Amino acid sequence: MNPPAPSAASPALLESLVERIDVGVFAVDRDATIALWNRFMAVHSGKSSAEVLGQNLFAVFPELPRPWLQKKLESVFVLGNSAFTLWELRPYLFRFPHTRPITGGLDLMRQNVTFLPLRVSGGSVSLVCGTVFDYTDTAMAHARLQDAIAALSKEKDAQRELIGKLEAAQNQLLQSEKMASIGQLAAGVAHEINNPVGFVNSNLQSLKRYCEQMLSLIAAYQSAEAQISDAALLSTITALKQALDIEFLQEDLPALIKESEDGLVRIKKIVEDLKDFSHVDESDWQHADLNAGLDSTLNVVWNEVKYKARVEKNYGTLPAVACLAAQLNQVFMNLIINAAQSLDQAQGMGTITLSTGHQDDWVWVEVQDTGRGMSEDVKRRIFEPFFTTKPVGQGTGLGMSVSYNIVQKHHGRIELDSAPGQGTRFRVWVPVRQTGEAAP
Repeated sequence: MNPPAPSAASPALLESLVERIDVGVFAVDRDATIALWNRFMAVHSGKSSAEVLGQNLFAVFPELPRPWLQKKLESVFVLGNSAFTLWELRPYLFRFPHTRPITGGLDLMRQNVTFLPLRVSGGSVSLVCGTVFDYTDTAMAHARLQDAIAALSKEKDAQRELIGKLEAAQNQLLQSEKMASIGQLAAGVAHEINNPVGFVNSNLQSLKRYCEQMLSLIAAYQSAEAQISDAALLSTITALKQALDIEFLQEDLPALIKESEDGLVRIKKIVEDLKDFSHVDESDWQHADLNAGLDSTLNVVWNEVKYKARVEKNYGTLPAVACLAAQLNQVFMNLIINAAQSLDQAQGMGTITLSTGHQDDWVWVEVQDTGRGMSEDVKRRIFEPFFTTKPVGQGTGLGMSVSYNIVQKHHGRIELDSAPGQGTRFRVWVPVRQTGEAAP
């Protein structure tokens, strides 16, 4: 037995379905006259079908985006194709309050709206039916998801920044420890050099005295040569004087001793500069002469400078400055070495000018070179940790970052003036006196 053939749904059934479905359904003709208005639309708009049927849609709802909606409806009438709008692009069409006051988050219902062409007996489009879907829950969930993603992204950025700061702090600490080790080494070398220099200097003074006595004796013998009557003895003495070039020895021996004394003085000065540079026994705040610190630092790095640049000094009279002298010497060292490395050897010897001055309660130390200079991009990044313009393996990019932090610790500042091809000038300002916890 065959099953009964399906019959077309009755108009009453369709009307009941449209009324009960939890989707807004409305229809308008080409003049925007409302021809259909289901219960969903009535409940959420507060306007019953009796109030709106036969009325102009835009007259009943003047808040609708009329130019846009008219264009959308007209396209459906003319083309006979469906159209739609999504809540992500246009949050709502009708200003329906959402019915979830407890959950909160949105003031109006978020809607997806579809526009469908309706034809009578297969003819042209006579009505456009709009279906309004409530996407408020989806919109609120999407908003919460976006907030969570934003919070995670912010947390990730904060973690990335923190990791970067930790890496910078760790490397700066390593750099500071390295400089402290260099200082310890310099102090140890200076101490070890001092001992042999001391007894060499003592012996040299004794040798000088002995030479002076022997030369006096030789001079006395020479004055007595005229009284020697033995021709053979006199001939032997004359031959020996010529062989030994005694006159040259009498002139050259005092000069040799004098040069040796000068060399020992230079060694003692280098040892003193090493000790001044390291300041190993002076790790606390103290009052220091920055001119002396700049000189001692220059002598320590002289081997890096002497083949590349002439050094000119323009020192002013400075008061004693409350500072961590060894750390400021580290700043001066970084600036002088950078200045030497910026010089173009192909153009011959460059010039590095060291200047100091005093203004009000501040002193300044300036290192200026005639090197390549810096671009604006390099100037902006020069104090960043790990930033370097040197080839890979020839610099850590921490020298200027460490110098910046040291000057900041002294409540000072660094000024930079540079341009490509015009050299570079760094000026370090530090206060004469420190305040608060940093005071010596």
